[in-house]
Amino acid sequence: WNAAPDFADVMGQPLARRAMVLAAAGGHNVLLIGAPGTGKSMLAKRLPGILPPLTREEAVETTKIYSIAGQLPKGRGLISARPFRSPHHSASAAALAGGGATFRPGECSLADCGVLFLDELPEFSRDSLEVLRQPLEDGQITVSRAAGSATYPSRFQLVAAMNPCKCGYYGHPTRPCTCSPSAVRQYRSRVSGPLLDRIDLCVEMDPVAFDELHTSTPAESSADLRKQVLAARAVQARRYAAPGYEGVHCNAQLTAGQVRRVCRMTPAAERLLRASYDTLGLSARAHDRILRVARTVADLAGKQLLDEEALLEALQYRAQEKVETF
Repeated sequence: WNAAPDFADVMGQPLARRAMVLAAAGGHNVLLIGAPGTGKSMLAKRLPGILPPLTREEAVETTKIYSIAGQLPKGRGLISARPFRSPHHSASAAALAGGGATFRPGECSLADCGVLFLDELPEFSRDSLEVLRQPLEDGQITVSRAAGSATYPSRFQLVAAMNPCKCGYYGHPTRPCTCSPSAVRQYRSRVSGPLLDRIDLCVEMDPVAFDELHTSTPAESSADLRKQVLAARAVQARRYAAPGYEGVHCNAQLTAGQVRRVCRMTPAAERLLRASYDTLGLSARAHDRILRVARTVADLAGKQLLDEEALLEALQYRAQEKVETF
């Protein structure tokens, strides 16, 4: 339970850093795509450090889960830091979901109220990835075995990372990719549509340039970024305290009906969204995802209405298209 490492250590990657701030501010799930060494794991490990502190209820819930799993150090009080779990891609569906002979919470529940980081996402088995659908949808997971069934809370933020292809260098500016086009397609198709549908933010990361590594301008620290996140979360807490938003604590949790109420746009922004919807052939689900992210962009900027700027930024992070096309 060490303190999370600092964002000040991350050189370059302005778009990915911004995506992490949006993720923290709106509770969104993130997918990072990039060659080895572009900083995907570095960014994921720093997300808990800019999330709001655990509430008393969350701390009690998290502590209970770790106690049931037998992972609470002796003589330890309530857990005060948000969990960060990073299971290896060889982890079985049971390791993620929980269960076993003595019913224990799995990785999805150990990440409750924190971050679940899945590195090399396409390398996880299809069964393991299917396990994620229920917790991402319902915030809990039910494990059924011959001995009975148990339901554990599993409200985590998903951060997933993947290479653009099997060898890792598709589209790399200086290193050649050794995969055939069909191998690239096959690799990317291992991540299913239903899982991508639960991911609001997707970022393609380029290798960090030499000059970015040797810049004298310090990057923003986790403490600075956390202030922005807390301000945006305070706006959402006030908004969702109103009747009709039971169980909603952040923008990522809005239902389709609530999105219409909360995401009011300027006329120019509405025109932009209409044009994008037709040109890009967006699904209804993608349309709502874009609005939820745009709402978070506007909350960070302290704006009531979604303007063109908020929508343009949200349109950059569309996951389906980035994984399926190249």
